[in-house]
Amino acid sequence: MTFADTSPGISTPGISTRIFPLDRWYVAGFDWEVQDAPLGRTFLDRPVVLFRDAAGKVAALEDRCCHRALPLSCGRVEDGALRCGYHGLLFAADGQCIDVPGQGKIPAKARVASYPVAVVDQVIWIWMAKERGGQPDGEPPRVPAHADPRYRFRGGAFHYRAPYQLIHDNLLDLSHVGYVHTKTIGGNARVHMEAPTNVGADGEHVRVVRKMMASQPPATYTAAWPFKGAIDRWQEIDFHVSHLQIFTGAVDAGSESIDNPERGGFHMRGFHGITPETATTSHYFWTMAASSHPDQPDNLDTVHRQTADTFEEDRVIIEAQWNNMQRFRQPPVVDIHVDVGANRARRIIASLNAYTAGNNAEGAPR
Repeated sequence: MTFADTSPGISTPGISTRIFPLDRWYVAGFDWEVQDAPLGRTFLDRPVVLFRDAAGKVAALEDRCCHRALPLSCGRVEDGALRCGYHGLLFAADGQCIDVPGQGKIPAKARVASYPVAVVDQVIWIWMAKERGGQPDGEPPRVPAHADPRYRFRGGAFHYRAPYQLIHDNLLDLSHVGYVHTKTIGGNARVHMEAPTNVGADGEHVRVVRKMMASQPPATYTAAWPFKGAIDRWQEIDFHVSHLQIFTGAVDAGSESIDNPERGGFHMRGFHGITPETATTSHYFWTMAASSHPDQPDNLDTVHRQTADTFEEDRVIIEAQWNNMQRFRQPPVVDIHVDVGANRARRIIASLNAYTAGNNAEGAPR
């Protein structure tokens, strides 16, 4: 087993209260989630309401009326603006109040903060700035599989009562699948724990590649693809601060090289948007894009159902883990060989959080 990094990790897997990496895009949801009604969510300790403006674009405001502080998500959308559900103040997509019922003059201070939002590949991204009025310094990430004609995809969202970095840990260490996901994507547990693994990092990016040759196909794979027997299986995990993209799949054992970028077989391309809600709760926005075999062309329902079941199993484990960490007051943990990727990611987050704290940034919306 080979690793690019064998340095120790972070001994206490908690996170600093109210400190998150800023000046970056985070996932706020999916385009299909924002319909006719406002949608209230909290990101990085900041209550936000999402709605569609007059042009049908997704907009985001702080979820607070500037009059008596009722959440604007308790109101309604009218002609692309957001009407407060208490006294009826109407807010445009830029946060400016444009109507006060019964009052001709609108106070100059009658406005709420707005957030930059972009929709790319059906993912809603929200820019969380270090400084008030901070604007994006680039475009949001792409999710190539969502636009790839070789795949069909579907997704969903989970809410976790656990810190977001525990979800990072889980996704960067797929050795656990043989124990946690025995009914879906598991397989032989020892093969997963002993899989040759390579870990590399470049700036804020961590990449973990695992291979399991001539291994037992798990239930999800056999339900979605007509494998003949043993399979050569791969897991390629790409971590970024706000999201991960994970390419997994398999071919019949010995049929072709799984190092070939154009390899065939069964492909599952997962997108994982991990957005902190608070210091101890998280949003998990996910999609799974899969290829299909001519003999099993309608496998999307199966892949989606099995993937949702898999992620629910992860949620149960991670929440139980966090609850126990609180019971034992977050004791130091012992690292083993499978923790290299997760520890790399934790060091990246720690360095970004230290920078945010050192700059005493407000992280306020515009």
